[in-house]
Amino acid sequence: MNWLALLNQNRIGKKPRPAPHNPLRSEFRRDGDRITFSTAFRRLQDKTQVFPLADNDYVRTRLTHSLEVASVARSLGARVGAVLCQRHALTDIPPSDFGEITSAAALAHDLGNPPFGHSGEDAIRHWFLNSSHARVAAQELTPAEHADFARYEGNAQGFRLLTKLQMPDNPGGLQLTFATLGAFTKYPRAADLGTGDLPSGASTKKFGFYRSELAEFRSVAAACELLPRNSSDTAWARHPLAFLVEAADDICYRLVDFEDGFRLGHLGYATVRDAFMELIPGPLRPTRLETAHSDGRRVQILRSIAIGAAIEKCAELFLENEAALLDGSFDTPLIDAGPDRVAWAHIEKISRETIYSTPRGVEIEAAGFEVLGGLLDVFVSALNDHAQNGGKPAPRSRKLLLLLPAESLGPGRIPAASAYDRLLGIFDFVSGMTDTYAVTLYKKVRGISLAAR
Repeated sequence: MNWLALLNQNRIGKKPRPAPHNPLRSEFRRDGDRITFSTAFRRLQDKTQVFPLADNDYVRTRLTHSLEVASVARSLGARVGAVLCQRHALTDIPPSDFGEITSAAALAHDLGNPPFGHSGEDAIRHWFLNSSHARVAAQELTPAEHADFARYEGNAQGFRLLTKLQMPDNPGGLQLTFATLGAFTKYPRAADLGTGDLPSGASTKKFGFYRSELAEFRSVAAACELLPRNSSDTAWARHPLAFLVEAADDICYRLVDFEDGFRLGHLGYATVRDAFMELIPGPLRPTRLETAHSDGRRVQILRSIAIGAAIEKCAELFLENEAALLDGSFDTPLIDAGPDRVAWAHIEKISRETIYSTPRGVEIEAAGFEVLGGLLDVFVSALNDHAQNGGKPAPRSRKLLLLLPAESLGPGRIPAASAYDRLLGIFDFVSGMTDTYAVTLYKKVRGISLAAR
């Protein structure tokens, strides 16, 4: 792979043309602006980061988290870009382009997440594999289509949002640049690979696009000249900048979730202090920490220094491994590739045992299985009824179909003929809900509550 192709600023869905040079607003900055003003980004304000339906205003949502990840990603990209432009004499490429690409991709990295965080993904997979209504619809699916739903993935839903669901009248959806879409795609492979095995690695653990968007990702791979990893044209090596987006996400969720855990009383100050200190090199450790007016302020200081140190270390690791990143042989998260990996793993272990397992969080996540599974059962049963009865469903099914947005059905509000397309439409609808809206609609369709809110 080479940087000129990897920084491709042509836009998906548009004919290639020279972009006018604008030093004040690059093509990649425009990508970030398009994402920021999208409806999917706005909905992140009411989607779970760690603590579902929290009643504490301090706790971060997916929106706050995405903004923080974008900030760290911009710093990582700019730090790397300054060296790479000099190293490869990229005289026509401003170093800031690297930061703008990684920042835009980071803004979008959680757009496809359903309500109730990662447990929402589990709930949707569980529904598809266990619901009688899902089994009826699944009878018409090909193995590749079945894999998309059985292994439901928020990352693939995010790619679909960017390239089809947002601005659906445009070919290519938001029509982002190929570089940003490449950096966004953490798992550049399909759920069903067709033929050929893949080597293990960070980029192959999950999948990054549905069969319905395979053509779109193939265009990204071709434009950025990503390296193919199998013979069926369904898997590629990662865009190198995707490693920086991943690192920014890892840094933020591990450190900032830890801070949230302290703020809510799930972690003691000494635990957080010691864990953060392990990530801060000796010369950067604060010498007057105890003079801060509170433990909360001390944690903020340590978190800030730890993030800065992590940015420097991840940028150094990226630059040290640039050749392996470009030939596709490097496939490890950056925070796991350096000497601090033990400290990062320690933080993750404590988080998993404490802040990710609070009674309140577990109760709401368990309820999320009921809410998302219940919504999918209700609407998919109505679609099955429509398909099995020649377009003349029972009165209840007709009423339920009226609740669906037009884009979740088909032209003229007639459900799609393909079971795959019908399920995609319902998954688009349910995964796009905020936590609050999912609970409210579930109560209404189940007859639990008819209140407006």
